Amino acid sequence: MGPFITNVYYIYANILILKRGAESMSKRMKTMDGNTAAAYISYAFTDVAAIYPITPSSPMAEKVDEMAAKGAKNVFGQKVRVIELQSEGGAAGAVHGSLQAGALTTTYTASQGLLLMVPNLYKVAGELLPGVFHVSARALAANSLNIFGDHQDVMAARQTGCAMLAEASVQEVMDLAAVAHLVAIKGRVPFINFFDGFRTSHEIQKIEVVDYADLAKVLDWDAVEAFRRRALNPDHPVIRGSATNPDVYFQSREAANAYYDALPALVEEAMGEMAKITGRAYHLFDYSGAKDADRVIIAMGSVCQAVQEAVSYLNKQGEKVGLLSVHLYRPFSIEHFLKVLPKTIRKVAVLDHTKEPGALGEPLYLDVKAAFYDSGLSPVIVGGRFGLGGKDTTPDQIFAVFEELKKDAPKDGFTIGIEDDVTHTSLAPVMSDVDLTPEGTTACKFWGLGSDGTVGANKSAIKIIGDDTDMYAQAYFAYDSKKSGGITMSHLRFGKLPITSPYLINKADFISCSQQSYVFRYDLLAGLKKGGKFLLNTVWSDAELSEHLPAYMKRYIAQNEIEFYTVNAVEIAKELGLGGRFNMVMQSAFFKLAAIIPLDEAVKYLKNAVVTSYGKKGQNIVDMNNGAIDKGIEKLHRVEVPAGWANAKDEEAAKRDVPAFVSDVQEVMNRQEGDKLPVSMFSGDRADGTYPLGGAAYEKRGTAINVPVWDAGKCIGCNKCSFVCPHAAIRPVLTTDEEKAAAPAGFPAKQLRTVKDYHFTVAVSTMDCLGCGNCAQVCPVKALTMTPLDDELKAKQAYFDYGVDAEKVAPKKSPMKKETVIGSQFEQPLLEFSGACAGCGETPYAKLVTQLFGDRMMVANATGCSSIWGGSAPSMPYTKNVKGHGPAWANSLFEDNAEFGLGMLLGTKSVRESLAADAKAAVEAKKGSIELQEALTDWIAHLADGNGTRERAEELEALLAKEKGADELLNKLYDNRDYFIKRSQWVFGGDGWAYDIGYGGLDHVLASGEDINVFVFDTEVYSNTGGQASKSTPAAAIAQFAATGKKTRKKDLGMMAKSYGYVYVAQVAMGADQNQVLKAISEAEAYHGPSLIIGYSPCINHGIRKGMGCAQLEQKLAVECGYWANYRYNPQLVGTDKNPFSLDSKEPDFSKFQDFLMGENRYINLKRTFPEAAEALFEKTQRDAQDRYNNYKKLAGK
Repeated sequence: MGPFITNVYYIYANILILKRGAESMSKRMKTMDGNTAAAYISYAFTDVAAIYPITPSSPMAEKVDEMAAKGAKNVFGQKVRVIELQSEGGAAGAVHGSLQAGALTTTYTASQGLLLMVPNLYKVAGELLPGVFHVSARALAANSLNIFGDHQDVMAARQTGCAMLAEASVQEVMDLAAVAHLVAIKGRVPFINFFDGFRTSHEIQKIEVVDYADLAKVLDWDAVEAFRRRALNPDHPVIRGSATNPDVYFQSREAANAYYDALPALVEEAMGEMAKITGRAYHLFDYSGAKDADRVIIAMGSVCQAVQEAVSYLNKQGEKVGLLSVHLYRPFSIEHFLKVLPKTIRKVAVLDHTKEPGALGEPLYLDVKAAFYDSGLSPVIVGGRFGLGGKDTTPDQIFAVFEELKKDAPKDGFTIGIEDDVTHTSLAPVMSDVDLTPEGTTACKFWGLGSDGTVGANKSAIKIIGDDTDMYAQAYFAYDSKKSGGITMSHLRFGKLPITSPYLINKADFISCSQQSYVFRYDLLAGLKKGGKFLLNTVWSDAELSEHLPAYMKRYIAQNEIEFYTVNAVEIAKELGLGGRFNMVMQSAFFKLAAIIPLDEAVKYLKNAVVTSYGKKGQNIVDMNNGAIDKGIEKLHRVEVPAGWANAKDEEAAKRDVPAFVSDVQEVMNRQEGDKLPVSMFSGDRADGTYPLGGAAYEKRGTAINVPVWDAGKCIGCNKCSFVCPHAAIRPVLTTDEEKAAAPAGFPAKQLRTVKDYHFTVAVSTMDCLGCGNCAQVCPVKALTMTPLDDELKAKQAYFDYGVDAEKVAPKKSPMKKETVIGSQFEQPLLEFSGACAGCGETPYAKLVTQLFGDRMMVANATGCSSIWGGSAPSMPYTKNVKGHGPAWANSLFEDNAEFGLGMLLGTKSVRESLAADAKAAVEAKKGSIELQEALTDWIAHLADGNGTRERAEELEALLAKEKGADELLNKLYDNRDYFIKRSQWVFGGDGWAYDIGYGGLDHVLASGEDINVFVFDTEVYSNTGGQASKSTPAAAIAQFAATGKKTRKKDLGMMAKSYGYVYVAQVAMGADQNQVLKAISEAEAYHGPSLIIGYSPCINHGIRKGMGCAQLEQKLAVECGYWANYRYNPQLVGTDKNPFSLDSKEPDFSKFQDFLMGENRYINLKRTFPEAAEALFEKTQRDAQDRYNNYKKLAGK
C-alpha cells in the first residue's frame, strides 16, 4: 500500500475531526446491546472482517455486515470488507492472512469457536500482528452444550500470547473495545476483547456513543502506516512463518518480551485518551469501595456491577469492603494491580467465571495469589466460582461472599448461586430481602411465548423510552432452549439514573403474561411488589377467572393488593386481521398501566415505530397495528378482586404416575425453578450428562391458539396429516371393539375399507400441538379444521392419551407395509412433541426415520437446530417403544459430527465382529442344540442386514437364555446380546454443518465406504444461530452475513457426493412427494454403504408469506417451479440395465420461479432494499436452478 493511500487516510481523518469540531459535541445517547456497541467500535478500525456465525457473537458480525451494506465508512474512509468463512478455524486463518497482507482485520466469536481459533491465535500473536478478536464469552460444551455466558472460552485461550481486555457493561464495551484496537495497532500485540455472553452481549442499555471523529484523533496513524509498511509485499519480499530448530526457537520466542512489557503502559495511555473523549476514566484495575477496606472481592466482567451494588450498600451500613475490577487480564501487571489496592486489606475473595477441574484453583485466583507473593501484603486469599453457564448472580450471593470473609478461615474453592450438597462447596445466599434497586427505577417483567411478539415489542419499548426520552433503560431477555414455541421472559428496567443491575428482576413493579396457559405452569407473580400491577392476556371473564385461576395466584393478588388487569389480545388481533400477532395490543396496554411516560407520548412513539417497522408492507398493515395500539388501551379491563381470593384453598393435586426424573428434575426446570435444584440431582449416573428419553410427553404445554379438529365423516384414512406433523401431535389409532368400548366417552372412530378388523381414529394431542396447521393444509378432503383451543378441546386430550396408551390400546402390526405413506404412520413415532418451531420443516423427516428404524437407531447429531429441538434439557422428545427400545442419541460438536457418527459405527462394528467370531466358534464347537446352532449361523449370515434383525436377535437371545448354562462362550454371547441387532447408524445435521464447517469430515466419512446414513436438514441458512448464509444459500437470498443478497450459487452437495460412485444420494422434499421421501430413506438405510439424503426444510428464517402452516405447500411449490429437485442415485444399480440416477421431480414450470421467490421475505426484502441488484440476482438464481435441473435431466437420460 503506497504513501498516497495512507495520505488519503490522514486527509479523511482530518475531515472527520473538522466535521466534529475541536471540542466534543453534546453527548449522543443511543439504546443498544453489547454486541452492537462492539460492532460499532470495531467497524471504525477495521479494513476486513472475517466472520463465522456462533451464538452469542453472531450479531456483532451481522451488524458490521449491515453497516457495510448501507455504505458506512470507517475512520479510513472505507466500507469494511466482510467475508464469511466455512468455520471459525477458517475465519482465524483469514484474519491471519489478511493481517499479513497489511489490512487491519477483526473477527467475532465465542465458546468452541474461539477454541478452534487457538492455533491461529498463537500465530497472530507470535508474528506481532494487530488483530482484534471480539468475544462474547460463553460456556464450553462439556457434559452438555450451553450457549450462555461465562469465561471458560477466553480462559482456554489465555496462554496464546494475545492481550486480554475485559468489559463489565454495555457502556464499557463502547469505551474499552476502542482501547483494544488502539493498543493492538500501537503495541503490535493482538487482543482478545471480551465481555459476558448474553448478560452483556444481549443486554440493551442506553449508553453514550463515541464519535468516529474522536476515535480518529486518538489513533496512532504512524503505527498504522508502519503496520502497512511491514505487510508482505512482492516489491519488498520477506519470508514469515519459517521452520526453526532447537538452536534458535527458544530465543526467537523470548525476543517478543519487550512488546508485552510495554503493553500495560500503552493500555493505560489509551484509556486516558478515551477518558478525555468520554469523561469516563478506566484503568487496568479499577478499585471502588472503602479506602480502608478490610475485605475485597476481585472479579472480571458483568458481575462487577452486582458486586459494586453490594459494596455500596455494605459500606453505607458501616462495613469496610471493596471491589477490584480487572480490565487488562493479559499481560497481568502486578505493579498496577498492587497500586490501586488498599493496604488495609485482610481478606480477599477472587471470583472466577470459569471452572478448571483438577487445578489448584481457577485462573484469576491463581494469578492474584501469585501477584501478592513478595508484595509485602499477606491477606487471606480464597477463590470461588460463580455464574457458570450464565447462571444469574444476584446481590445476596455477593453478600454471602463478604459474610464468609468475616470468618477466621473462610472457605476456599467456594461456589455461589447453587446448592452443592455433594462436595459442599456452596455458600448460602444472605440478606435476600435487601432491594438494591435505585429509587425511581421501575422494574417490569413480561412472560411470553417464542414468536408471539413479546420480545420484539419489549425491544421496541426499550428503544422508545431510551431513544425518545431522557430516561435510562435496561432490557434483558431470558429464554428456554425450545425454538420459537419456547418460553420467553423479558426483564425491563427504567429510571432517571443509569441502571447497573446485571441480573434478572426479582422484585417487580409490573408483570405481564401474554399466554393464558402459563397460569397453570409457572409462578407468574413471584417477586411482584405489594401494590404492583399484573396484566394477563386471557379470554376469561371475571367469573371465569375465579373459576380457573390457581388458588396461589388468587391469594397472592388479594393479599398483596395487586392491581389485576386483563385484555383479550387474541380476539382483538383476530378482529383486526392480525391473526395471532397480538404483541402490539399488549404493548399499548403496558404503556398505559406502567405510566413510565405520558400515555399520549407513548401512543405517538408507538405509532411512529409502526410506520418504521411496517411502512413498506403497506398502509393496511400500518392501520391494523395502529388499531391494535388503540384497542389495547380501550379494551384494558381492571378486575375487581373478590375478597374471598385472599383465602383461596388449593385443590388437592391429582396423583400422577410419572417417572422420578420427571417429577424431581424435569418439572422443576420447566417451572423455571431449575436454579433451586441441588448438585445431587445431577450426580451419579447423571454426572456425565445423561438424560432419560421420553420426557417431552409429560409436558402438555397447551400453547397453540388453534388446533385441528377431525371430521370422521370426511376422512379417507390417507394418514397424510400424521405424516407431515412436525410434532407427532396427530396420529392414526387402531382399536378393537373392546378397546373402543372402553375408551373415554365420545371417543371418535370410523370404519375404513383399507383397515379391516379395527376401528380407525385420527387422534389429536391438543395440549402438545403447536397449531401450525400443516395437517389441515395437506388433507386432500379437508377433514381437519383449525379451531381455537378452548377448554372443551383441551378436555379431548383424553382421546389422544387413551389412543397412545399401550396398556389400554395394544400396539398392532401395521395393516400396510411400513414403507408406504399410510403404513408408516401406524408405526410409533419415536420423536414426539419436540421444541421445534410450529411448522418446522426438519422434524417431519426425523420423525419418519424413527418410525421406520427408531427401535435400532444410533444418532450422531450436529450442533444446530436439530440438536436443540432434539436434545435440550430437560424434556427429551426422542422416546422409547413399549419394549423399551428407541433411538440412542448423542451430540458432540458442530464441526465433527460426521466423524463422531463414524466413530459410533466403528465402535459398534468392532464389538459385533468380535461377537460374530465367537458365534462362529460356538457353531464350529457344536455348542447347544441344533436350533441354537442354526440361529447362530443365520445371525452370522445376516450380520449386516437391517431387515429382520430384531426378530433374529430376539430368537437368538431366547435360545441362549435357555441353553447357555455355565458355558463360558455362550455366556459371553448372551452378555453382549444388546449387540445382536444390526444398528441403524444415522448422522443428523443442518446445512451449516454439512455444507460448511463439517464438510471436510462429511466428505471423508462418505468416502470411507462404511454403512452409515446421513440426513441433512437443508434450511439454506444457519437457522439455529439466526439465519446466516451458508454455502447452501442460493444466490439472491438475503440472510445474515448476506445483507445485500448472496452473490454466489448454491453448492450442489448431492452431486459432489455422487461423484464417488458408491455413495447413495437423494434429494427430497416431503411436501412435494411423500412416497419419494419414503423410498429414499428406505433405500438409503438398506444400502450396505454410505448414504446422503438432503431434505428441503422450510424455516421461519425464510419469512414464508403464507406462514409456516404452509411449510409442506412451500416444498411442493419449490419443486413445481424448479427451485428444488427431487432425485435418487442408487449405486446398487450401477452395472445393471437400470439407470442408477432417477429424477423424481416432474418437469418444472420455470415461469413460476419468480413468483415463488416473491413468496418469501428473504427474497422480497432484497427487492425492497436493493431493487437495482435484485433483478439481476433473481435472474441468476433462476439460471442456476435451471442449470442444476438440466444437469439432473442428463444424468437421468431425459
